[in-house]
Amino acid sequence: MSRSAHPAGPRHADVLPEGHYAAPPADLNTLDPKVWAQTVTRTADGVVSVGGIDVKALAEEFGTPAYFVDEADFRARARAWRTAFGQDADVFYAGKAFLSRAIVRWLHEEGLNLDVCSGGELATALSAGMPADRIAFHGNNKSTDEIHRAIEAGVGRIVLDSFQEIVRVAHIAQSLGKRQKVQIRVTVGVEAHTHEFIATAHEDQKFGIPLAGGQAAEAVRRALKLDGLELIGVHSHIGSQIFDTSGFEVAAHRVVGLLKEIRDEHGVELPEIDLGGGLGIAYTSDDDPREPHEIAKALTEIVNRECESAKLRTPRISVEPGRAIVGPTAFTLYEVGTTKPLDGLRTYVSVDGGMSDNIRTALYDAEYSVALVSRTSDAEPMLARVVGKHCESGDIVVKDAFLPADLAPGDLIAVPATGAYCRSMASNYNHVLRPPVVAVNEGEARVIVRRETEEDLLRLDVG
Repeated sequence: MSRSAHPAGPRHADVLPEGHYAAPPADLNTLDPKVWAQTVTRTADGVVSVGGIDVKALAEEFGTPAYFVDEADFRARARAWRTAFGQDADVFYAGKAFLSRAIVRWLHEEGLNLDVCSGGELATALSAGMPADRIAFHGNNKSTDEIHRAIEAGVGRIVLDSFQEIVRVAHIAQSLGKRQKVQIRVTVGVEAHTHEFIATAHEDQKFGIPLAGGQAAEAVRRALKLDGLELIGVHSHIGSQIFDTSGFEVAAHRVVGLLKEIRDEHGVELPEIDLGGGLGIAYTSDDDPREPHEIAKALTEIVNRECESAKLRTPRISVEPGRAIVGPTAFTLYEVGTTKPLDGLRTYVSVDGGMSDNIRTALYDAEYSVALVSRTSDAEPMLARVVGKHCESGDIVVKDAFLPADLAPGDLIAVPATGAYCRSMASNYNHVLRPPVVAVNEGEARVIVRRETEEDLLRLDVG
């Protein structure tokens, strides 16, 4: 059957099913640079390439599904954050977004620090040569073993997340004959404009010690009394995928208020303030993220203004971009398996991956873009839903997007902005193998995280 013989769902905006849809783009072959990595482009024959290699060649060598990371883009974004904040601030890449030994080496070479939140992330960082004093250790329930390993390795800071942890870290540090630098994470009561599950500064959630009721002030009192701890600052994180700095302004005002209380009560001006991360990226053309230099200017001005008002010396600022660095640098490449038009609704496009390589759509109702990348097409746009191969009705990769009506099995499509949280949160649901991560740069491609094999799965099954 020819491509044009495939029936399709609705194609025009005036016959779309009820819902919230943008009008079809004027040209489905155009790639919005806002959502694609810097070196992604279409070649003269219409095939999309990254780092000088077209996706057909990449699919042939590495298979699909697969994550492809534009190394030059990653390095440029890391450098932009480092430059924007300058030498008087610290940029900690949030390893939870995506971490591998290659990523650690790139960060080290570009002068960034690293934030980890588990023993596994710490082990990855240390094995790849990240200096321990440039590592911050995070998490709401660090195990005794993780704390011991972090202090023994000499991590630059541990972020304390509870009253129990204050005592736990102090005890382990003393047992090792060390005095550990720490920050206290506070929840400041800011309701970030983001999904409930990724908003982290309102009181009703698991992270941090609330400012409300004087709990954070009490945590400071306890930390200052313990010989095993050197309290260097306060940490705040208000959420993820945030596009404006108004929430940071409220958070900074409240955190600086706490710093003033500490000075007035204890005669101590803590030298650091960490505003966390959470700055958003463009998943679709409707998203409008701010550039690192704009964010740095805004956050620095906010802290300076609040400290001046409180008559405090301005502390050293830290930020923790993760998604903002790695998210836009990668895309996931899929092969179309089947197309299923539903008359008057949409066409379901099934690919060879799914919720096992991108759970964010099912988990957060996240929105993504998608494009046909193995060729161009002059066919009319059809409303499509890109779904995976899993036995789950919620197995959706892209909820609603426009693709060419002649899309057919064997075509390659790609979902941009999948560098953050997709591989990190990947699973083996239905015993599907996790895809590889391939770095592409200046005409060369290399695997930095290999594709899982059936032998990997069976090796863990000892029954």
